[in-house]
Amino acid sequence: MWNTRTMIMNACMAALYAALTLGLAPLSYGPIQVRISEFLTLAAFYNPRYIPGLVIGCFIANIGSPFGLTDMIIGTLATCIALYAMRYCRTVWQASLMPVISNGIIIGLELAYLGEIPFDSELLLTMLYIGIGELIAVTVIGVGIMKLLMSNRIVRDYVIDER
Repeated sequence: MWNTRTMIMNACMAALYAALTLGLAPLSYGPIQVRISEFLTLAAFYNPRYIPGLVIGCFIANIGSPFGLTDMIIGTLATCIALYAMRYCRTVWQASLMPVISNGIIIGLELAYLGEIPFDSELLLTMLYIGIGELIAVTVIGVGIMKLLMSNRIVRDYVIDER
């Protein structure tokens, strides 16, 4: 059941994700990227109710992508798949790898499809670059931030609370 608090938190997640991505635009798009806002995806590991806000935030952020409508659809789909897969992870470390894998593969293929890179060894290298950027943003930065936030009882209760 959705309540006002859940809707407000999803709106905040969407706004924060989009603002971080667009505000750090030179780092957020292209074959070599570190989309810092992706650390927010870990909130879905702690509470799956944040998935809609994160998906909407990703969609809005991809409006600013140089790859246009294709990135709005495919890029958002990659994040959505990662968020869904997090539901089956036992630890935040495992959950942090879902965006690494999903975005690495899907965004790498998207860039190849858009003609940015050829379908050869450069495709694997691009997938690796995207994956490394996700690893930095989600696993290295994100897990640290989320562990710090979740160590605070008030924040933890507010984020995880299902009321």
